[in-house]
Amino acid sequence: MSARVVDSGRYDSADDGVTTEDHSCTSSDGQTVELRLYRPHRRTNRGVIYHVHGGGFIVGDLEMSHLRNVEIAREVGSVVVSVGYRLAPEWPFPTPVEDVYSGLSWLRERAGELDIDPALVVLHGVSAGGAIAASTALLARDRKGPPILFQFLKSPVLDDRLATESSTRFTDTPALNRRDVEICWAAYLGHIGSGNAVSPYAAPARASDLTRLPPTYVSVAEFDPLRDEAIDYARSLLTAGVPVELHLFPGTYHGSAAARDAAVSRRELAEEVAVLKKALERAHV
Repeated sequence: MSARVVDSGRYDSADDGVTTEDHSCTSSDGQTVELRLYRPHRRTNRGVIYHVHGGGFIVGDLEMSHLRNVEIAREVGSVVVSVGYRLAPEWPFPTPVEDVYSGLSWLRERAGELDIDPALVVLHGVSAGGAIAASTALLARDRKGPPILFQFLKSPVLDDRLATESSTRFTDTPALNRRDVEICWAAYLGHIGSGNAVSPYAAPARASDLTRLPPTYVSVAEFDPLRDEAIDYARSLLTAGVPVELHLFPGTYHGSAAARDAAVSRRELAEEVAVLKKALERAHV
């Protein structure tokens, strides 16, 4: 079922320089998916950054990344759309991916109404949202769906097998450790469990074909159990001929950019904006 607008509203955000609009679309099973659009008052491009929040597949909503989405919209000069996909364990794979893909289809179908260019869509996924963003890129390629200009994967969850050195080593790290990741995967995969039955659309590191995917930026934290699977995914993308930029931020842990007083956090947040700007500017060259 194609995505359609169910309801929409518009209101001025209390945050200077950005207007926020609430929308919704219909997912593949007929259920409603909430979307939030951030429109900067000073736009520098007609692209859209499609944000998929983190939360280990089991927590998170449109409020989770609200302030950061306001900042990105204002600083990049681009429309940002955040998707409130349904969560595990009540809604395990493939529901969250289908929700996000339906939102992507909605962006293309409503591009004129939203005043965006459907060829300038940047996927922006954080943590578990990085997994779903990467999965959505694979689905869009394989279904010949909406074009994706670029994907930004921040500390992404990618591999349910948890066999990397970092996943076995970091068992007591701040914010996220190996046991946390095990719990998240168990909830997300549900009755599928871990094993050969796991789809690459659930765990993108399992994909055997990474060709024809959009240029990608991957960032990782040094003390994160997810570190090595993200590095391996970046390497696999490169091998498949996909342009990739990989950045490991030293001395950081999963989600440590929230500690904004740290110099490395400020650098990480500034680079995020710079990379997103560059991706959208490059499209005009």
